[in-house]
Amino acid sequence: MKPLKIKVAEISVALILFYACIVAEGKIKKSKRIYIIHMDKSSMPHNFTHHSQWYDSSLKSVSESASMLYTYENVIHGYSTRLTPVEAELLLKQHGILFVLPEVRYELHTTRTPEFLGLTQYSARIPTSASMSDVIVGVLDTGVWPELKSFDDSALGPVPSWWKGGWYEASFGAIDETMESKSPRDDEGHGTHTATTAAGSVVPDASLLGYANGTARGMASHARLAIYKACWLGGCFSSDITAAMDRAVADGVNILSMSIGGGPSEYYLDSVAIGAFSAVAQGVFVSCSAGNGGPVPGSLSNVAPWIATIGAGTLDREFPTLITLGNGEKYTGVTLYNGKLVSNSTVPLVYGANVSNSSVGGFCLDGILIPEKVSGKIVVCDRGGNARAEKGVVVKAAGGVGMVLANINPFGEELIADAHLLPSAAVGEKSGDSIKKYISSDHNPTATIGAATTELGVQPSPLVAAFSSRGPNLITPAILKPDPESISLQGGLVSGLAAIVKAAHPEWSPAAIKSALMTTAYTSYKNGEKIKDVATGEPATPFDYGAGHVDPVAALDPGLVYDATTDDYLGFLCAVNYTREQIKGTTHIDFTCDTSKKYTVGDFNYPSFSVPLETASGTKGGTGVSSTVKYTRILTNVGAPATYKVSLYSQTQAVKISVQPATLSFSAQYEKKSYTVTFGASSMPSGSTSFARLEWSDGKHIVGSPIAFSWT
Repeated sequence: MKPLKIKVAEISVALILFYACIVAEGKIKKSKRIYIIHMDKSSMPHNFTHHSQWYDSSLKSVSESASMLYTYENVIHGYSTRLTPVEAELLLKQHGILFVLPEVRYELHTTRTPEFLGLTQYSARIPTSASMSDVIVGVLDTGVWPELKSFDDSALGPVPSWWKGGWYEASFGAIDETMESKSPRDDEGHGTHTATTAAGSVVPDASLLGYANGTARGMASHARLAIYKACWLGGCFSSDITAAMDRAVADGVNILSMSIGGGPSEYYLDSVAIGAFSAVAQGVFVSCSAGNGGPVPGSLSNVAPWIATIGAGTLDREFPTLITLGNGEKYTGVTLYNGKLVSNSTVPLVYGANVSNSSVGGFCLDGILIPEKVSGKIVVCDRGGNARAEKGVVVKAAGGVGMVLANINPFGEELIADAHLLPSAAVGEKSGDSIKKYISSDHNPTATIGAATTELGVQPSPLVAAFSSRGPNLITPAILKPDPESISLQGGLVSGLAAIVKAAHPEWSPAAIKSALMTTAYTSYKNGEKIKDVATGEPATPFDYGAGHVDPVAALDPGLVYDATTDDYLGFLCAVNYTREQIKGTTHIDFTCDTSKKYTVGDFNYPSFSVPLETASGTKGGTGVSSTVKYTRILTNVGAPATYKVSLYSQTQAVKISVQPATLSFSAQYEKKSYTVTFGASSMPSGSTSFARLEWSDGKHIVGSPIAFSWT
């Protein structure tokens, strides 16, 4: 056996690395970050006269130097503070502390719409301005630019006497006031866009750089807006979001709109879900966007069943422009550029990947294009990697005179018009591939980009937007998400529509409003074809659009609704096997599941159906093996007395569906009737999905529910 030889240098390196790990671990333990402390208010010791004294005492017991950043009193009980991981662990061990959650960074989800949705055509059915002005939409976002005409409130009456809101400014944190405003002023634009989409006032003769001329207005143009700046240049952080939700509920908002989201997590760990539960329990309708993770399956955020999770669709308006190649071929793109065009004649055309100093040159990232190869030319840039309009800035900085923005997978054929700084046009993946093929095959490729126009009535419309996040719901597969689909901005638009329904039916619960928007949504065009997915060009599914595309006029008179109370949501949490502590962390309600009662997600009174099925063992997914699942629902009549009959439509023979009873007769308003759906399913290979639809109709109303089947 040879003796083991280790060089002194190797020992030194090993010791240095070991020491570095020890030092790094020590720094992590000593470094502070923000935590949200969820307190059980009912556990406050009797020697404290106010909960704030208890909060301060609990904090000082683990850190003399720490101070409370926010205190929360409405959507949760507790506070936020900066602690080391060790201090956070010590605090969690104290009596009365429910959870100590590290702060999470959430992402923002980013004139023709009222006409497209029928709000102007059927304006006589929309609630009057007097009733609308008593509805307040709270928008949690990047703030507001108050000087815009869209925020003119001169047509509104007095502010409701019950309103408790005011003007607040950030009182702590490292805010660089040379870069962003400490006040609620919007330095980014996302919040202003969302707020005006929800409830912007009517502004005649509006346009964007000369395009889309017309009257601009929000969905609920006579509703009021309350703006809460919870997002900053550094992002949207859970401590700020919770504080904004807490303030909004205390102020008295009726609708809460949030176009933000994070990754999927259990409800008791999700600040948005936690805050939304308390808001809904206090009668506030909460609308959140599904996210921008599409078309990837399972990319949804904000999937709690008490939240209205909104997918994104397209509008029937485009801004087309023509790209003409040197070989005479023409391709249609879109743009909002309104400056001087390149030339009446063609100019040289190059692909970014061929004129850069980088292996990712096709994306036209900052600093990678070679000016000597770009100057005086139109550059084809691939979509992705950086902002779309930023690519044009990069091309212009390198001396380029125009840009073709080409979609790549997974953007497909989705076209988004942007206001570029040089002549530009965005094209779909197929056109982009053809243009790049022309560049590689022609010894002197050239092109020109024409002027854009505004085109209305584009068909088919709507399409599911490629970026819209998709199901299935990874947190609770038996709850179908998204809910309805709308034109982007998703959350803001549906918040405005919810305000209209709220004004027409002020007594309705948040669940009833959501049900009305879902069960009256449509899934087919007027010609009978199914709504399509722009990412694939194929018919979309309930995993893409949820219950369908919103029809706000129909939602005012849905006939029947699937209502839900706080007790129903507590039963849902029991059905997903949450512990008493997890339920209290989610709801801040001291509730224990009844061990003698059988809780099932299938019996939770949701307006849609998702049926997870297990693939049987055996060859070909255990074909021939069957299982039976039963779901029960309760319908509330919100219209005149009527008799409803059920209809079923299914894509698959693998599941037999029956409904009992098949007829429901209502003799009074707010009368409730239950029914049970039985699904007899044959086993299918794992990963299989299929869809169906259930509708109740009295001849006037159609109360529709999508059904999704998935085998795992």
